Parts: sequence; structure tokens; C-alpha cells
Amino acid sequence: MSQTLDREEHVEQAHFFRTLAERSGDGIPLQELLENVKHEILVTTKLPLAIEYMASELRLTGCVSPAMSKLGHYFTAFQTFLMQQAESDKGRFDFRTAIQILQKEAEFRSSGGFSPQGLFLYRFEVLCRNRLSYDQGLAAAANDPAFDERWQCWIGIVRRQIGIVELADMVFVRSEFYGKKTRKSLPADDSLGILFGEREGRIAWANRRRDPLLLFGSLQRHLGYPPAPRPDPPDSLPELLPQLARRVERMEQRMKLLEEEQKGGIDITKFYRPS
Repeated sequence: MSQTLDREEHVEQAHFFRTLAERSGDGIPLQELLENVKHEILVTTKLPLAIEYMASELRLTGCVSPAMSKLGHYFTAFQTFLMQQAESDKGRFDFRTAIQILQKEAEFRSSGGFSPQGLFLYRFEVLCRNRLSYDQGLAAAANDPAFDERWQCWIGIVRRQIGIVELADMVFVRSEFYGKKTRKSLPADDSLGILFGEREGRIAWANRRRDPLLLFGSLQRHLGYPPAPRPDPPDSLPELLPQLARRVERMEQRMKLLEEEQKGGIDITKFYRPS
């Protein structure tokens, strides 16, 4: 598990990921980007050494996620998980989207409003919006020093029950609002206790049986929780031109058939396959 980092580490991580996201669309190789950004980071932090190791791993394997995995004392398991998904040949998770997610999380962790509640809900929204594996993603999300033993145990329960029990219900039951609404208290042997405040519970109760994205939106509007970056819409232009060319070709073929029909008939022999 990674260690709890100082605020300046998160501030520099946010700058690092923001710069990568902004410059990745300029066609600059990632290797060159890492070398350039390294000189912008405060040398009083551990990030320059981490970037240097990431650059060396990139030269060897073509990926940075193996380096992040080996630097588990610095990068969280969830950060590594996102980069692994972005660099996977089988997935459709965009690299730039992953970088933007890491940037927003680092900004949240360096802010005065950071909380385990906000971090969990942010990460859950990331998994939901990008259609990433809940099983692997929640396992990685729980492995974080920001979550104490109670939180890690509860996230494990969410991981097992998601798809069976709605997230809004699970948040509601673990909130202060649950006791006021149902006039019931948690069992005496319950070791997890209350994890969410009354306002989170009230919003969760109001969003039961609804799209989970509506729950996230309500929490962000009323409690200021950070929204997860949305994936960029796919660029259909590269596929659009070949599609238009095929349509024009079919239209030309139909026009030729109509012209031949007007001239006195269609010669269907040219459609025969040579025997």
C-alpha cells in the first residue's frame, strides 16, 4: 500500500498530470514529455525520481504502469489500475482520459475539502462512467491509506454486492440519515458504524431506484464533491470519410443502372461471376 503523501506531493502530481493531458494532444512522444515535465517539478518532492523511473520503464517496455506498480509506496493502487487499463491493448479506455482523472483526484487530495467519502464516490463514478471493471477497480480503490480499516471493509462489501444492491441504498444505510428516517439503529455488534453524514444519506435516499449518475450529480451540486472527467466523445471523422465514399460509390452504381434502363434495358450479364 502507498504511504500518506504530503500536500505538496499531491500539488505537484496534479501539475504533472495536467501538463501531460494538455500536451499529449500536440503529438509529442510521451518519452519526451516526461523528460520535459520532470524539470518543472519541485526537487523537494519525490515526484522527479518517480518520473525518471517511469521514463526508464517506458524505454524498456513501452508502458509506464509497470513503473507505477513497482512504486507502490508512492502511487496508489487505483492510480496504477487506471494506467494499466489505459495502456491495455484489449480495452477502450483512453490514455488522455486516465491522465485527466488522475489530475482531478490529485487536485482533490491537495484541497482543504478532501474526505474519504468524496474520494470513494469520485472513484466509483470513474468506474461507472468509463465502464471499467468494478471488481478490479474497487479492489484497487480500497487499497489506499486514505481509507481506514472500516472503509476498506465496507468497500469490500460494495465490491461483492454491486449489481445486487444499489449504491444509493448502501450509502443510505451507512449514513446518519438512516437512523432518523427509519428510527432504527445499527446492530450493537456492527463494527463499521456510520460512514456518511446526514446530508449524504438524505441525497442517497432521494436517488434510490435511479441512475447512479444522478446520485453523483446531486452530491456534487449540494456537497461540492469533485466530478469525474467525462470521456471525450469519439471522433467519427476518420470513419465518416470511408463511409461517405462507399455511399457515393453505391449511388453512382444505381445511377448507371437507371441510365441503362432508360436506354433500353439493363445488361445483367456483367453481374455474372466468371465460372
